[in-house]
Amino acid sequence: MVDVEEEGGRPGPSGSHQSSNVVAVTASPSPLLDADAKEAMKKEDKDKDEPTKTVPFLKLFYFADSFDKLLMIVGAIAAIGNGLCLPLMTVLFGELIDSFGETVDINQVVGQVSKVSLKFVYLALGAGAAGFLQVSCWMITGERQAARIRNLYLKTILRQEISFFDLETNTGEVVGRMSGDTVLIQDAMGEKVGKFIQLVSTFVGGFVIAFIKGWLLTLVLLSSIPPLVIAGGLMALVISRMASRGQNAYAQASIVVEQTIGSIRTVASFTGEKLAVASFKKSLEKAYKSSVQESIAVGLGFGTVFGIVFFSYGLAIWFGARLIAEGKHTGGEILNVIIAVLTGSMSLGQASPCLTAFAAGRAAAYKMFETINRKPEIDASDTRGKILEDIRGDIELKDVYFSYPARPDEQIFTGFSLFIPSGTTAALVGQSGSGKSTVISLVERFYDPQAGEVLIDGISLKEFQLKWIREKIGLVSQEPVLFTASIKDNIAYGKEGATTEEIKAATELANAAKFIDKLPKVSA
Repeated sequence: MVDVEEEGGRPGPSGSHQSSNVVAVTASPSPLLDADAKEAMKKEDKDKDEPTKTVPFLKLFYFADSFDKLLMIVGAIAAIGNGLCLPLMTVLFGELIDSFGETVDINQVVGQVSKVSLKFVYLALGAGAAGFLQVSCWMITGERQAARIRNLYLKTILRQEISFFDLETNTGEVVGRMSGDTVLIQDAMGEKVGKFIQLVSTFVGGFVIAFIKGWLLTLVLLSSIPPLVIAGGLMALVISRMASRGQNAYAQASIVVEQTIGSIRTVASFTGEKLAVASFKKSLEKAYKSSVQESIAVGLGFGTVFGIVFFSYGLAIWFGARLIAEGKHTGGEILNVIIAVLTGSMSLGQASPCLTAFAAGRAAAYKMFETINRKPEIDASDTRGKILEDIRGDIELKDVYFSYPARPDEQIFTGFSLFIPSGTTAALVGQSGSGKSTVISLVERFYDPQAGEVLIDGISLKEFQLKWIREKIGLVSQEPVLFTASIKDNIAYGKEGATTEEIKAATELANAAKFIDKLPKVSA
């Protein structure tokens, strides 16, 4: 058994037990250098300056299975039917007006209106069924695909080598993408798709019916569409920008709270409470201003849109009255055309938020899909490699050259060699940054050296199955990491299917059994 301890290190109150032949390693985590923080800030600023990368819209559905495809087909058909219900309603509304005006005998009015009313009932049943299928199918498939993407993303993240976390991502980014970006992706390939198909169907159906019922009045009403669409689009654009600013401000406020509470000892030692409150208040003021601007934009946008709508009503009624006077159309047909055109044009303006959601989802999917498709250089899930019946625990570093991927210019090891035979207790002593923790990282194969070899029992570490060799190594850091679980669960984390006897043996090997027995027992 080999016990390698870094200077200043001390065993933590946890341990792991794999077998009688275990390489036990104790190390302290290497501190985050200021240069790393500056490099991360430069990388973040560079990412902000780069144009937003997106994936093709159809690629959002890359992880859909056969059942999802069936749901999307049914949802699309239902969305088309739901969208056509509104233009069909305008036809029935025109018939209703004509039934009032064309029936001379007052006793026949109720009968004529009842026939039209029955058609409204049939249309309502169809719209209800289509709306139910549209929303339910698209929401179900969106949730299914988003859950699949979350699962694949986490699975891929856990497969990556440690250098990936040093260079390309961090904890906040992973959590943010799983909680925030997947919601944007789900929105872009779920309910918003059905809504967009529905609105496009309403637009096409409305104008088809309008041209059939009265093409001349429809051409006159077309003049109101450009300002209506422009007003609706500008309103959606301004609202999205103001909402984005507000979200960024709230995110900045959350970061202030997270850093302050997470480093409360440091904040308290420098009496930085007032500074933290001032920073939080400043972020909230930005969010408040963005909310006020968003409210003003919404008010102006809706006022403009509905103003254009009523101006269009006035123009249509005036021109329609002339057509009725000339005997070219009935009152019902005129109202049919007016409502069909305005309904279709309004639906086109309402499609803008859907397009915004599609753009946001495509942008959010780019980084996640890129990570999902990434092949790790050191793959812990790779089942290939040697598995020995027994392991002695001879550790050797032979002529190793190594520098961290995040700091390639700083050479940690230059031709470094070390041999620790099995059963020996060894201590690595040196100043901070001399490479004590780096030895542990190389033995655990968190990184591969640029040159040289890391050997266990005379066999190169690269030849072993990575999962198996890591199960044979017990790592106890100077500052232990405990998961939110019982002590038993934390110890058993080091081995799948660990028995109670093995857990007890591990606590004894880690010199933790005595103080664990003194802890109060909490019933589950």
